Amino acid sequence: MTTICIIGGKLQGFEVTYLAHKAGMDVVLVDRREKPLIHKVVDGFHCFDVVRKSEKLIELSENVDAIIPVNENLETIDFLRSVKDKLACPVLFDFDAYHISMDKKRSKDYFKSINIPTPADKPTSPPYFVKPPCESSSVGTSIIYDNEGLEGLDPSMLIEEYVEGDVVSLEVIGDGTHFAVVKETKIHIDKTYDCHMVTPVDNYPEFRKITYELARNLNLRGIMDVEAIDSPRGLKVLEIDARFPSQTPTAVYHSTGINLVEMLMQAFVGEVQEMEVAPETNYCIYEHLLLEKGKLRPVGEHVLSQGDEYVQFHVSENIEIFESRGENMNSVFTLISRGADREETETIRQNAMEMITGHFSIVQEV
Repeated sequence: MTTICIIGGKLQGFEVTYLAHKAGMDVVLVDRREKPLIHKVVDGFHCFDVVRKSEKLIELSENVDAIIPVNENLETIDFLRSVKDKLACPVLFDFDAYHISMDKKRSKDYFKSINIPTPADKPTSPPYFVKPPCESSSVGTSIIYDNEGLEGLDPSMLIEEYVEGDVVSLEVIGDGTHFAVVKETKIHIDKTYDCHMVTPVDNYPEFRKITYELARNLNLRGIMDVEAIDSPRGLKVLEIDARFPSQTPTAVYHSTGINLVEMLMQAFVGEVQEMEVAPETNYCIYEHLLLEKGKLRPVGEHVLSQGDEYVQFHVSENIEIFESRGENMNSVFTLISRGADREETETIRQNAMEMITGHFSIVQEV
């Protein structure tokens, strides 16, 4: 049996674990915390700091088939780059691409160098979209609607034009020569600009072409996520992240049958098969819901990480539910609903939500 070692026990690690299990693989987790969020869903757990105890990681690499970093700790990433040639298995990660994607200023310069459309820098009038140079996803972002809001702003912050439209995402996996652009998804965001839902969207040739070019010009050997705004003035690329993402790969898996963990493995042991259009096998709604006073409401992904454990709550033919729970928080659920089309999936989703609220109302009565 194939065994993957992941380094990091939060939501990116859960994504890899979920898909690896779907592919019949085992997952061994390494995390320096004694009880990382996903410790109950992996097949093995080693508690140590890879930077401080490199010999333990080297020894572990002899008993696994691949290592996937699923954290954004720069010290850890830099260490893995320095030690990768001493390991007995491949590290499924493109360190050069990550060096560019981790810095939004560096990424913007890369976009401009190959004529990729992106929001304009330092616009002359509001609204402005402000984001830190190196934080992941929505962390630290805001919209500023007047010039006064720019006063006292940290000079390292990026200031872009605010572009309205749907946030769309695409994953691409490359073997250095061939690049498979997978399935387009829509990122539904909450008031904090955090993702609370992912759904598949129709084939988008322009977005696919841009994503392919971004990967090709990096000679990508690994996985990369591309996010863009589908605006009335055309597609504008927001950012790239050359690491395994959370949320979207599961939506891709259930709407196309493509397992990005399997494809990532193939990128390091063989040749990636390119595709013009992703297959569509089902519709999928992937979302996070907070249970509060007996009712469910959408909540951003970051809330899940506040839990002490992330475990399976329910599984059936068209529904999977995971629960993040902790002593000082209300339960947060990840609900994965799938069906033949959007209408059927919405019905399945409503039934699943009633299942959750019904379960807790019975528990409270008892």
